[in-house]
Amino acid sequence: MAGIFDIELHDGDNVDQDESDDDDILEVAESEYNTHPDVNEILESEDVERVQLSEQTVNPSDEKVGPKDFELCKILGEGGYGKVFQVRKVSGKDKGSIFAMKVLCKASIIRNQKDTAHTKAERNILEAVKHPFIVNLIYAFQTGGKLYLILEYLCGGELFTYLDREGIFLEDTACFYLSEIILALQHLHKLGIIYRDLKPENILLDREGHVKLTDFGLCKEHIQEGTVTHTFCGTIEYMAPEILTRSGHGKAVDWWSLGALMYDMLTGMPPFTADDRKKTIEKILKGKLALPQYLTPDARDLIRKLLKRQVPQRLGSGPEDAEQIMNHNFFKHISWQDVISRKLEPPFKPSLKSADDTSQFDEQFTATVPVDSPVESTLSESANLIFEGFTYVAPSVLEGLYSQSKNSRSPRHQSLSSSHRRCYSPAANNRLSYQLQSRFTRGRNSLEDSEMMDVAQLSEHL
Repeated sequence: MAGIFDIELHDGDNVDQDESDDDDILEVAESEYNTHPDVNEILESEDVERVQLSEQTVNPSDEKVGPKDFELCKILGEGGYGKVFQVRKVSGKDKGSIFAMKVLCKASIIRNQKDTAHTKAERNILEAVKHPFIVNLIYAFQTGGKLYLILEYLCGGELFTYLDREGIFLEDTACFYLSEIILALQHLHKLGIIYRDLKPENILLDREGHVKLTDFGLCKEHIQEGTVTHTFCGTIEYMAPEILTRSGHGKAVDWWSLGALMYDMLTGMPPFTADDRKKTIEKILKGKLALPQYLTPDARDLIRKLLKRQVPQRLGSGPEDAEQIMNHNFFKHISWQDVISRKLEPPFKPSLKSADDTSQFDEQFTATVPVDSPVESTLSESANLIFEGFTYVAPSVLEGLYSQSKNSRSPRHQSLSSSHRRCYSPAANNRLSYQLQSRFTRGRNSLEDSEMMDVAQLSEHL
């Protein structure tokens, strides 16, 4: 059975028919290099490292990992497709290390073409993206019935937890988190990726208190300047108007979400909320933006410019992307070099007893006995081909293996209940967009097909 995927057509895609490699030629004078090197002399030099050829030194990437290499410690979250565990590695170079293990059921994913595509995209993005403020993928492997992603364990928990406890943030605190998030989004955009689900639940903190973006299940790849896509997805309260109206959206949707997140941090709730999703959508599309008087002029101005409904007027929508936002007066005291170097002091440092501390995660999950549920059915060999190439080992692990071979030699905004914080993806049958977070299922249920039609039709008529 061949894998079938939806193909989205992007406006503005260009293909260069005649590419030339002429620019790759180096002009070097003959006198600048040795045209007749003495190979024996080179081999006898003390500067040449001699390595015994073996399977380990020639191909050190053969660290085979599987479920048996990880001990289940705690459950961090649970959803319709699987679970997220805190695990300890029990073998290999990084024996004893603590990770987060995301387990997905193949049979559930493969029922929907878009779910399959989103899962593969998430795996590919996690491999491609390496950034100080984005979660690191360490391993990826699969069994007959399940997919496994092993990610760094972020023991600081969700930013939502700190917002929930504090009620609102001071502007200096919000500025710290926003600056790190902006650099993470800028990096994704440079790689042609739009995030599409920015919200406090998807922002985790490491043990020092620095930001890490997680949950890449709703990301879209291959979005360049001028390219748009039309998928209806995200979390309503942070969703840009152009997603709701399905008029086509690009990277600017992330800057709308940043504005909604900033407003949430400084006021205690997103800018447009209501008792039900239809009213919330109507407010996003037509409602007046109310800015509290206690906000500074710079904060008010930045929020206004990020929450412009007309995309060309929105800050960050142009070719300069994040640079427009970084140059705003709200960040006038920020050294962006210090931000990327993680030199700024985090406003909250998680109170942790050990590297495997789970106190920042929801006891609803961590108090449950961790069990990786057995697979009720396995896929056929042909169906499994859809997940070909899923296996991955991080370069840092491979470098370590190669090195070893050489050596061996407060409650907030009561009006916005968790039931309203829903994430909508185009999948059927209660797709959950998985995330490494303590409240794994909060606000992540998809709409049923009939509900999706209702919301889509509403947005078209508003």
